Amino acid sequence: MDDVMVIGIAGGSGSGKTTLTSKLAQALGTDVTIIMHDSYYRAHHEMTYEQRTQLNYDDPASYETELLVQHLAALRRGEAISCPVYDFSMYDRTDETVLVQPSRVIVVEGILIFCEPALRELMDLRVFVDADADVRILRRLARDVRERGRTIESVISQYAATVKPMHEAHVEPSKRYADVVVPTDGEGNMDVAVGLIASYVREHLRA
Repeated sequence: MDDVMVIGIAGGSGSGKTTLTSKLAQALGTDVTIIMHDSYYRAHHEMTYEQRTQLNYDDPASYETELLVQHLAALRRGEAISCPVYDFSMYDRTDETVLVQPSRVIVVEGILIFCEPALRELMDLRVFVDADADVRILRRLARDVRERGRTIESVISQYAATVKPMHEAHVEPSKRYADVVVPTDGEGNMDVAVGLIASYVREHLRA
């Protein structure tokens, strides 16, 4: 489908990617298909729960990005996909899938989506949400405890062991591939950026 636009929204964990995605979808006022890179964490049914909790989930190898590339290409062709479902409380992919329909605007969100060249090439616009490290850890702490059933201790331990070093090694360097960098102030104030991006998307689709 030539009239499809794919937008990649990347940034560190807790930077505000989901907020930007939600605000952009509302601003466009049209059907938007949203794909989360986190849904594509690799399955590890062969491991115990304790073993799975020790894996590095912020390493690019922890994702089945090759499947996401296939799915995104299918959506661009106007085909529906069966998106995997990941259970964050169990640290494992489930056996369920969700049927995702294509639309004219497809948003791919994730911390590492700019690290894979094949994935980047499928995007028409790449946006990086930039936030201070203190803001990101506080947001991640609140989210993981509230939404993913984690303890405060486990979130802090994971942040120190893998999140921070992987951010410095992979996420931050991938910012150079962004077409637009959106700085956030810790209060989620990104209305100006949302308006500008939404205007650009509308112009692209009209053209």
